[in-house]
Amino acid sequence: MKLKFKQQSFQEEAARAVVDVFAGQGQNGGLEYVRDSQRSILSGWGNAPLGLHMTSEKLRENLHAVQKRNGLPCSTGVVDPQNMNLTIEMETGTGKTYTYIKTMYELNKHYGWSKFIVVVPSVAIREGVAKSFAVMEEHFAEEYGKKIRHFIYDSGNLEAVKNFASDNSIHVMVINSQAFNAKDAGRLIDKEHEKFNWRKPIDVISENRPILIIDEPQSVEGPQTKKRLEIFKAFLTLRYSATHKEDSLYDMVYRLDALDAYNQKLVKKIYVKGITASNEGGNNGYVYLAGIKLSKGAPKASIGYDCKKENSIGKKLSLLSEGDNLYELSGHLEAYKDGFRIKSILGTENSVEFVNGIKLYHGDVHGEASEDARAEIQIRETIRSHFERERALFDMGIKVLSLFFIDKVAKYRQYDAAGQASRGLYAQHFERIYNEELEGWKKELEADSSYARYLEAIKAENTHAGYFSVDKKGRMIDSKLKDKKERTSEDVDAYDLIMKNKELLLDRDPVRSPVRFLFSHSALREGWDNPNVFQICTLKKSASNVLRRQEVGRGMRLCVNQYGERMDENSLHVDVHSVNKLTVIASESYEDFARGLQSELAESIKGRPIAVTPKLFEGRTITSSDGKKWKMNDTTAFQICMQVVNNSWAVMQADNYELTEKYYEDRKIGKVIFQDHFETYSDSICEILDTVYNGNALKPENARDENVEVKLDKAKRDSAEFKELWELISPKTVYSVDFDTEKLVENAVAYINEKLNITGMYFTVERGSLEEIKSREDLQAGKAFTQGKSEKALPQAISPCKLKYDLIGKIVDDTGLTRKTVVEILTRISPDKFAMFKKNSEEFLQSVASLINEKLADAIVEKIVYTKLGTNYELADVFPIGTPQKGKLGKNTMPTAHHLYDHLIYDSDIERKMCEELERHSDMVVVYAKLPKKFSIATPVTKKGYSPDWAIAFKKGMVKHVYVVAETKGSTKDADLRGVEKAKITCAKKHFEAISGTDTVFHQVTSFKELHDAVAN
Repeated sequence: MKLKFKQQSFQEEAARAVVDVFAGQGQNGGLEYVRDSQRSILSGWGNAPLGLHMTSEKLRENLHAVQKRNGLPCSTGVVDPQNMNLTIEMETGTGKTYTYIKTMYELNKHYGWSKFIVVVPSVAIREGVAKSFAVMEEHFAEEYGKKIRHFIYDSGNLEAVKNFASDNSIHVMVINSQAFNAKDAGRLIDKEHEKFNWRKPIDVISENRPILIIDEPQSVEGPQTKKRLEIFKAFLTLRYSATHKEDSLYDMVYRLDALDAYNQKLVKKIYVKGITASNEGGNNGYVYLAGIKLSKGAPKASIGYDCKKENSIGKKLSLLSEGDNLYELSGHLEAYKDGFRIKSILGTENSVEFVNGIKLYHGDVHGEASEDARAEIQIRETIRSHFERERALFDMGIKVLSLFFIDKVAKYRQYDAAGQASRGLYAQHFERIYNEELEGWKKELEADSSYARYLEAIKAENTHAGYFSVDKKGRMIDSKLKDKKERTSEDVDAYDLIMKNKELLLDRDPVRSPVRFLFSHSALREGWDNPNVFQICTLKKSASNVLRRQEVGRGMRLCVNQYGERMDENSLHVDVHSVNKLTVIASESYEDFARGLQSELAESIKGRPIAVTPKLFEGRTITSSDGKKWKMNDTTAFQICMQVVNNSWAVMQADNYELTEKYYEDRKIGKVIFQDHFETYSDSICEILDTVYNGNALKPENARDENVEVKLDKAKRDSAEFKELWELISPKTVYSVDFDTEKLVENAVAYINEKLNITGMYFTVERGSLEEIKSREDLQAGKAFTQGKSEKALPQAISPCKLKYDLIGKIVDDTGLTRKTVVEILTRISPDKFAMFKKNSEEFLQSVASLINEKLADAIVEKIVYTKLGTNYELADVFPIGTPQKGKLGKNTMPTAHHLYDHLIYDSDIERKMCEELERHSDMVVVYAKLPKKFSIATPVTKKGYSPDWAIAFKKGMVKHVYVVAETKGSTKDADLRGVEKAKITCAKKHFEAISGTDTVFHQVTSFKELHDAVAN
């Protein structure tokens, strides 16, 4: 298997941010001959310095332009052309290494610079970076037509340093900070070497004036190392990290932080399974609630408890019902004598209550829980989560991996005096629990299913492996810590083993690659990851000083399938976070882990805006759904803010307008749509609003809340009624448009004359008085003045605008119409409307273009024609068997009898109510399905297509139209629907008319009653 890489816009933007700082430098002179300053001889090629025309002022101008473009505060310091420092912030798992390799290529392409040094904090990251250069080599060679030569600095291989200096191709040296930062006696890089013509390696390297790239500068740049970096004589230093230190930010040119990465679905969504201990150390018996099983009958609870065995007391896990008594089940252990009979099992809240009043929630442990008992619980929960994710992703060809971090190798592998290996305690626990859980899964799977056969082909003892350091005899040993505070390791062999097996681990063939569970030392937490790690479990005695963010970092990257293709938004669309879920099996409660992780993430994004103000939009460029650009000024920024407030998407909190839950809910279901000329720019405006700090977005989900597995009802899917419905609605179409230009001109002119209104400049005069000074604090807080009346004052004369506008050209750019058509519209509008151009030129241009676009959309939709393609959506692709989803019963999931699945996961209250009505009217509804986003209709007004909500089959004879596709909205009045929404509805109607005539009808409704009225007649 070979990993595949593809261009991603955010990585291109990060590279362009660096390149554009040097706009004007030019390609000439990117390299120049370098002389050995001590011997005055030519020693190779080095990066040429910046041209004399690239002054501090020119560079600062470029820097500010880049920072404004990327929504960053402009730097205030002096830019030194001889020692530039730029900062790039990229969240873990978003391809930081890929980005700086691409940046090297771009700097070489634009300016000819070719000598780079990557400085890393540890052997771990060094090995990972070197591996990345190797696996990405062909990918970048295809794009740029050349390969980067890279090597790891080794004082024993100075020939590589010589080649680095003499070669004129792109050459990269990877070096860990210890190699040049050791104590004086150990600095081989500073010493003259006989085999190196009595030269010092650092002299040869620094003569090349390299560009430094510091990977994880917060770990590299201590006071001593920061000083030592000067020996490289770099004219440019680029710093890449997700967690820059505040005092080392320098000039930031690009930021993709944790919130950006999550909002843009560039990393996995985090779920947490916590373990909560109650009455620990008491005399009551051990009880662990492992889960609630919901089925058609009464719910059952999976409970762990102590039980008498032949000669000992051991732990047992059983599926129990209300009325079951642990005292009897345990063999009459005294610890369970007092009221441990199950009183109730509640699936809606994942809880069990005993008659003695003790109530446990999913994941709770009551009574004495030793370190060993906790480890068993965590291993079991990891295996359970693994099976759930594996089955859900199996038909997509995705290998699922789980990762255990342990603190001592002896817990996984032990050796006797002769060196013979045996399983450690955790390995024993794993194999026993794996087999127990596997038996339970086999009962739920069809024996001949491909997943069942896959499980059958892998034995417990073959599906786990240890990734540890080894000694000279090949025995696994504990990793040596490079830093007791950070608790990370320098062991080359352990990282080498992990990195070499990266592609093999992703292979799902059970013979070639049966390993799915990885055990590794807790010190090996940085410098490597595997995209298909879906579960991470840290087995440890107690909470350590290791950051939770570091703990989840090894599994944040989006997964790949068996073809090496990244499962991102381009591949999965809206299902990215349905597939890419990282579950952390924590050794603490969900609340504690979530609170700690949120705190760490919040610390890393504290530079974000916290309020919605016009300044959030001023100077920013927004993009319409059809690619048109619009730069915001203070007027348009204020108008956007007013719409945000008026729609209750932001409310005043502590003197700031903060985004509300309504905004986030509407955003999730695509209901944040702005009015008037901002409508087609809604998505772009939302992207800016998403940059406002939102602590809840960073909160991981509680994995135990998803207590219902939503399963496809194969009988309903294969029913005659649904098959007939599917045959009618599954054909795909293509559209074409041919509209009347003269009619468009007439409609646009009339619409502009009716709607155009440009606000002229005015001032607000506010009066106030200083009546009394009560305290110094009132003066400092600005509370001493009493505000009086305010009134609007119009200026007596307005100075003519000194800016020159290409009036026609601007509207042509924003509408896509010809200059002739735009001239025709402008010459026909009434003189008083055209005179509004003088009031506010920028607003006039945008408003006129927006009004024309509304009529253009109407014209397109009016004349749009859909034609069947001859291909259909495959039923098995849209509604696959064997890929169950999970929902939260009572929160976003409800049981159903007539839906295609046994439960429905709803996105809004409107959908929930519609489902309730469909279920209530079982006398006329045979079967219905909530259509997924992958079932979409192509339209000229939306890039991603339009997906209706429901497909419904009514009983024949009950209604006139048996087969229906429906969209549920809050309102169906034309006045309440904006241009794009109306256009989508019209397109959907014409699409279904084209594929099935009158056999299937499309309706937009607010309730079942409206739907029934529409199909009954």
